Amino acid sequence: MSESAHSLPRAILFDMDGTLTCPMLDFPKIKAEMGIANRPILEALAEMSTADRIAAEAVLHRHEEQAAANSTLNPGCHELLETIASRQIKSALITRNSRLSVTTVLARHALNIQVLVTREDAPPKPNPQPLLMACERLRINRDQAWMVGDGQYDVEAGCAAGIRTVWLSHGRSRPFEAQPWRTVQDLHELREMLQSRD
Repeated sequence: MSESAHSLPRAILFDMDGTLTCPMLDFPKIKAEMGIANRPILEALAEMSTADRIAAEAVLHRHEEQAAANSTLNPGCHELLETIASRQIKSALITRNSRLSVTTVLARHALNIQVLVTREDAPPKPNPQPLLMACERLRINRDQAWMVGDGQYDVEAGCAAGIRTVWLSHGRSRPFEAQPWRTVQDLHELREMLQSRD
């Protein structure tokens, strides 16, 4: 990677649910209502017949829209985004959620994110394509970006894309094998990490 590991990124790619927002979705409840046991939701949808997929997608959209309308931000989110903006660091949001739920969250909390990549735009994480698409739209190289997320798919996608990935642990032990570049406990610690690189 040509960018120094100690320099500020030119862009930060964020996950949404559990990263910028407090965890919004009750995945076991959604999966039970969709009848897919414990399988990943989007992958299970892709294998359904048309009729079954339409019914299951209606369940997913309902849960996502309700959650987005009642969402809360993780502590430090606004302060982090202000710090990023003041340093002219670009931002993107990359999520397995729908564009409708994303725009609801952004409007509810007055968040200014420059690029959105949702499941309607590219194969979902852990596929690296949405991260690379965000870099292209932001007109930066992958070694100039950081990926920040709280989930396994965020770290796997970042590693697959060759992008420095920061895992937001929320104080948890890492329950997956993919190795993040850095780990922070919360958004406050991420902000401190950026400030220390000035």
